[in-house]
Formats: sequence, structure tokens, C-alpha cells
Amino acid sequence: MKNLVVISFASLTFAVSCNTKENSNATMDITPPKADKIAKNLEIHDDVRVDDYYWLNEKENPEVIDYLERENDYYEKVTEHTKELKNNLFEEMKRRIKEDDSSVPYFYNGYYYITRYETGKDYPVYTRKKGSLDAEEEVLFNVNEMAKNHSYYNLNGINVSPDNKWVAFGVDTVSRRKYTIYIKNLETNEVLPQSIGVTTGGSTWANDNKTLFYTRKDDQTLRSNQIFKHLRGSMASEDELVYTEEDETFSTYVYKTKSDNYLVIGSYSTLTSEFQILDANTPEGDFKVFQPRQRGLEYNISHYGDHFYVLTNADNAVNFKLMKTSEKNTTKEHWVDVIPAREKVLIEDVDIFKEYLVVNERDQGLTKLRIMKWDDSEDYYLPFDNETYTAYTTQNPEFDTKWLRYGYNSLTNPASIIDFNMETKEKIVKKEVEVLGGTFDKNNYESKRVWATAKDGTKIPISMVYKKGIALDGSNPLLQYAYGSYGSTIDPYFSSVRLSLLDRGFIFAITHVRGSEYLGRQWYEDGKLLKKKNTFTDFIDASEYLISEGYTSSEHLYASGGSAGGLLMGAVINMAPELYNGVIASVPFVDVITTMLDDSIPLTTSEYDEWGNPNDPEYYAYMKSYSPYDNVVAQNYPNLLVTAGYHDSQVQYWEPAKWVAKLRDKNKGDSLILLHTNMEAGHGGASGRFEALKEVAMDYAFLLDLEGISN
Repeated sequence: MKNLVVISFASLTFAVSCNTKENSNATMDITPPKADKIAKNLEIHDDVRVDDYYWLNEKENPEVIDYLERENDYYEKVTEHTKELKNNLFEEMKRRIKEDDSSVPYFYNGYYYITRYETGKDYPVYTRKKGSLDAEEEVLFNVNEMAKNHSYYNLNGINVSPDNKWVAFGVDTVSRRKYTIYIKNLETNEVLPQSIGVTTGGSTWANDNKTLFYTRKDDQTLRSNQIFKHLRGSMASEDELVYTEEDETFSTYVYKTKSDNYLVIGSYSTLTSEFQILDANTPEGDFKVFQPRQRGLEYNISHYGDHFYVLTNADNAVNFKLMKTSEKNTTKEHWVDVIPAREKVLIEDVDIFKEYLVVNERDQGLTKLRIMKWDDSEDYYLPFDNETYTAYTTQNPEFDTKWLRYGYNSLTNPASIIDFNMETKEKIVKKEVEVLGGTFDKNNYESKRVWATAKDGTKIPISMVYKKGIALDGSNPLLQYAYGSYGSTIDPYFSSVRLSLLDRGFIFAITHVRGSEYLGRQWYEDGKLLKKKNTFTDFIDASEYLISEGYTSSEHLYASGGSAGGLLMGAVINMAPELYNGVIASVPFVDVITTMLDDSIPLTTSEYDEWGNPNDPEYYAYMKSYSPYDNVVAQNYPNLLVTAGYHDSQVQYWEPAKWVAKLRDKNKGDSLILLHTNMEAGHGGASGRFEALKEVAMDYAFLLDLEGISN
């Protein structure tokens, strides 16, 4: 366990970094920064919270920037002795990656589309070939060239027109998720001078090849709130406003159905959805509401023939069901069941083909792909043979085909892309990701799923992986990861970078806490709003199980989570700090009440249905009882590495900054508390594939150093 011993001699203060397992180099003059306390009273519902670090939200204040830079300097100095380890980890992880790699080509509208990487380059090259893989390569975008003069660069929303002559795309150079849309002529490679700012980056062409629909964001809140219609070659200022989402708890987007027959505007909140449709051949027409929004009614639509297929929770279908309705009569009273709701099987998505319907289901936490023929002559599941895998359909843009493309990987198996003939049941593995370096053998690793028992008796699934042969005697370091919000499910997935932990004796575990949909929709409902604490207690109960079963001990247990998973980290170290030797909290959402009371901050209003609205006294009181920032107390905290993004659009940088300042002030022990802010990036961190590895190396070096592992 690493301790920070602070020695004072009158006016001289310096710190020595010590490690009980392996001595580290002493580092002089590295006293942690101390943020000024400027008390601000925050009052609502006759309750006053005193926030000493509220001033850190003044983004342009030079003193704030200076404080963040001093924190970064402190991080660099106190971890100086791990510099070689971080570099070795980075090079090791990089060696496992095939640098000159390319995606499996997919065919759409006469072209094969391929994404490839070049040796030593950070960004992808997007290409296509007409009609045949033997045809001449046409480069759509070389992002390495486009990103040359930018510290951050993200290209998204590539959208080719139906006549294959134009492509729209979005660019973000700040990491604020405010994309500028451009249009490129694929015959001349000219990018049109007209650009469209403050968008999601995504867009969709009408079938006339000249009308582009896109989503604009509110410049301050970043809520996707307006749909515009743009005529190619015109100025953005001339674009026609098609739809404004007035409800601040909703966001909106636009797309085209797989059949290419309809343009669709979607509006969604956590609990409710609504769609509007328009014939894609008549972009000058008016959108028609498919089914008016009703609070609590969620649905998604897919078009096939003269019907729409509706995936919905209508009629109390908690785990959703599939229904259909005529193009001419789309409101709910006309919907009829195709696949009824089931108590224990969640329908997550559907893929529609000319002859087949593919249903993505989740049963007891495991993803299943069900293949059904429209004429009812076949109905079967693809076989999968373990409990720690991830399977999903991917890149199936072609409607008239018998081939289904899906992805598969597990905690021990690298990701594969597989083509499956739904008629003959022939399976072709198109690609399995290569793990280079010459040392990886999947047979050297073991994965399993175990079940912890929560205090309320609920069984909590845990997926884990480790190197075969380790003794389960409590001496193993274990990294426990979870997310647990928004119904987002973290399936057991393969990671080549994770091998750097496994090969050094770590166990890696994903705890499928309530708040995800791992065990169905009710699993999510039981981990949100006034049941949010289940997420935290599930994680703690799982930690205690892992210790009691000899997988690890509190001296060797580590926890990690990001964003809403960072909220989880903040909650568990307030509730049970003694269980963990170290915690990594990446861009953590930790100042719950203050953020949720500020409707000028991105995402706030749209998330009332996830966390609750603290303007309501009941939700305010509940949030206050778990909000990590508000519940920091004088106690011993574990070693902590906290990361932030200065331009973060999801979790503002000041949340982790304030939290670290308060933790340092209250911490009674001598644990190490570090904050590192990426001053050039946002919520997702660095944009380049290799730059992102440096951030992983930073996290891993923190864990390994606490274990006394220096190589």
C-alpha cells in the first residue's frame, strides 16, 4: 500500500513517496495544491448546503486554470517514479495492436465500405470500392491529414447520398460534442464552402440527393433540440427550421429507415418517445406524428413492406414486445402483437431483412440472437457456448440479403466479425482481431460468472477473468468495474490492453449492478430515481463477496468507473472506504444536486427521469443522502486517481476538481489523492487511438504502483 509521508521543517515542506512493498524514489517539494475555500450558501427547500469550492466553476477565471494546472503538475511530480512504467505499458499495449489494420468491408448501395489504419498513424482512413473488392480504392477521408493541426479531432456522421456523389460529415475539434457539418463532392473531392455549426454531426439525405436534414444543438445546454432542412450549396442561414423540441426534458434526432422509404424525426426522454414520419421522396412535405407522446410510453419503429414494426413497452410490457401496424394507420390503437412480452426476456432491438426478422434478446443476462422467417417456416437461435460473452448485430445496411453480420467476443476471446447465412446456416468468420506480440494465448485465461448476494437477498451477477493457475487465497489484486445507470449494460468484452493487468496477476471483474438492463428492464427500474442506492450497495456487496470468496482482499481490491460510473465510485468510497486500496474515477459525476438544479448545464433537464428533479423536496432529500460531493466526511479514504476533461460536455470539469479539493481537506489518512485534467479534451478523452492508450497506461500505472509492481 502506498502512503504519502509529509515532513515539515519550519518554512520547508516536502513529501516523500513511500511504498511498503518496493521503495520508490523520493520526490521533493510535491505538496498537493490547496484550493481556496470561498463559502457559498446554496439554499432550497429550507435547506442550506455550504459549498467551499463553488468558485471552481468559473471556467475562464485564470485562478481556476492555474489551480487545474497545479494539480496536473502535482500529478506529474508525485508519479515521476512511474514514468518508465507508464511508457513501458503504453509500448506494450501498442505492440498488441495491428497498426496497419482494416475493417471487414460491408456492401451498401453499390459500394464496399472499408475503414483502415496505417502504421504509426492515430486516425482512420475511410475508403470505398465500387462493385467489387478488386476495384480501385476511393479515399473518402484521410483523418490523419485532416487532424494534423489539431490536438483533438473527431469526425463522425459520415452520410453518403443515395446517388453516391455527395457525403455529409461532422467535425469536432474541441471535444465539446458541438460538430460542424460539411458536404464533400465525391467526384471532385471538393468540400463545399458552406458549413453548418453547433450540430450533433449526424444527418440524413432525402432521396432527391440535394436535401439534407440535420439536428442542431442549443449552444449553451447542448440539448439536441431542432431539426433543420438544408439545400446543398445554400448558406446555413437559409436553412428551414422543420421542428423544434420545446420540452426541455426531450432531445431530438433525424434518420432514414433501412427501407429508404421514410425520413423519421425522433424525440426521446428517459421514459417517453415519439416519432414523426415523411415520405423520403417528398422532402418538401410535412412530417406526420406516428403516435403522440404519452408519458411512460416508449417505442421504436422499423419499416418493412407496407407496415411499420414497433418495439414498445405498451400495455405494461416491461421487457418490451414487438408489434406492427399499417403505414396508413400508425397510432397505438392499430398496433397488433407480433412477439408478445415475456416476464424474463428483454427484447433489446430488431433487424429487418426482406425475408427474415432478427431479434436481439437478453435472457438471464445473456444476449441471444433469434432468427425468424417472415413466412413462419423457421424460428431459431444462434448458439453461444459460455456465460461471459458479448454478441450483437452490426453493419447490416442491405435489406435484400440472406446474410446476417454479427459481432462476438468474450472475456477471453478477441472480437470477431461473423457473416451468417440465415437460410443455409453457413457461418464465415470474416475477421478475428489479432493480438500481436507473440505472447497471447486465450487458453491461458479463465473466465466465469459468479453471483453475489445483496443485503436485500437479490443475486448480483459478476463476470470475471484471470490468468489460469493463480491461487484464490485473497492475495490477488482485483480491479472491479461497473457503470450502472441509464439502463446501459456493460457486457463481458475482450480487451487486449487489459492483458497488461491480467499478465501481472490481476483479476478483472465486471459487476452487473442494478441500474443496467443486464437482467431485464426491471433491473434498470430498481437502480434509478428513488432506488438509486441499490446501484451502490450492489457494488459494495459484490466487493465483500469477492473478498469473502478469496478472490482478493481489501488490501488488494481496486475499483473503477467513469461518468455515472464515477458517481458510483464516489458513493462507495463514502459508504465503505475500508474495502478498497485504490479507486479510479474517470470524469466522475459527483456533484449531483448542484448540477441537477442548474438547467443551463448540458443534459440536466433531460435527465430528471433518471435521477429525479431536485426542485421536488423528496428527490432533493434522496439525492442529498448519496451525492458523493455532499457526503464527503472526515474519514480515511482509499488512494484515488480522478480524471477530468476541461472541455467535457457531459460532466463539467469542476465536479471532479471540487470533489478532489474536498476529499483532500477531509481525508484523515495518508492516502494519495490525485487529479489529472486533460486541458485539450472532453468526456471521451484523447481522440487518437494511441493517445488514448497513454490514458489507459496512466490508470494502470497507478494500480500497479500501489501493488508494488514496477515492471
